[in-house]
Amino acid sequence: MDSLSQIALGAAVSVAVFNKPIRNKQIKLWQAAAAGAVFGTLPDLDVLISHGDPISDMTMHRTESHSLFYLSLVSPLFAWLLVKLLGCPLLLKQAVLAVLLVLLTHALLDTMTIYGTQLALPFSDYPFGVGSIFIIDPLYTLPLLLGLLIAFWSSPFWNTLGLAVSTSYLLFGLVAQQLAYAEVEQQLADSGQHVDRLLVTATPFNTLLWRAVVVNEDQYLEGYYSLLDGSTQMQWRSFPRDAALIAQWKQNPAVARLAWFSHGFYQLEQKDEQLLLTDLRMGMAPIYSFSFVIATNEQPQEPVQLAFPRDNAASFNWLYQRVLGKTQLPLSDLTK
Repeated sequence: MDSLSQIALGAAVSVAVFNKPIRNKQIKLWQAAAAGAVFGTLPDLDVLISHGDPISDMTMHRTESHSLFYLSLVSPLFAWLLVKLLGCPLLLKQAVLAVLLVLLTHALLDTMTIYGTQLALPFSDYPFGVGSIFIIDPLYTLPLLLGLLIAFWSSPFWNTLGLAVSTSYLLFGLVAQQLAYAEVEQQLADSGQHVDRLLVTATPFNTLLWRAVVVNEDQYLEGYYSLLDGSTQMQWRSFPRDAALIAQWKQNPAVARLAWFSHGFYQLEQKDEQLLLTDLRMGMAPIYSFSFVIATNEQPQEPVQLAFPRDNAASFNWLYQRVLGKTQLPLSDLTK
């Protein structure tokens, strides 16, 4: 998730754990919130580490710093430092629990996005990504912020309520995703469409509209389903995949790494003299978050990440219309 969400979650979890000491005046609410905000940010500082190229940087984010095992190991040390700094050694047990939960919930929340979080290191490097919530979703973050802010002027109860609301929203996203999966699979079966891989993931800023991606050997399909669509037939758009090109380059380290990290949801295409490698999970055709030039004139090169388009006014307008079911056209039809 985005940094603001992780800061808000960390602060809210910390305040919830220190609820009784706050009431007993052993620690101030702002101190608990500040500690949670700091530890809630800590795992994402791995973005400051360079791994040599943008694909390595992308796929090495959310690794050891998001491992449940490693986070559990360092929590007692961080908790000891916290109580030393605050001068409250009698709160060590609460501090250990607070730091542990802040760090673990950070990693678990990231896992709810589609990006890929290597929770099981060092035992497995599998990149977990549920895709039930977009990386930025105000409907998740606002209850945390509001609950925390009201708690400063009232009581910690409001912080707990904000946590409950935000967690309920996460659960709603999981249920909504399964409903969308069921509808997409049914429509694909009814149409007789062949499916090698299917992905259904949340679209930006909401859990009502879901993006479906089907990847086959020679093409990939993209379609959208809103929970407000009812039984309306999805509109699919197909994009070619060059199986021969993929076979030719699949042993290339950049291609092999992104193929692993994306669970096969990637595109390899020749555009003029450049060979482009794209992660199909993040973005909406034709706008993708992670696209790289990996060869020029058939000569491999160090990957270069393409800039993400900044002028997205038409995309936001389309998203609003599509969430409400006011249009069935996919975004790719509007950006040709």
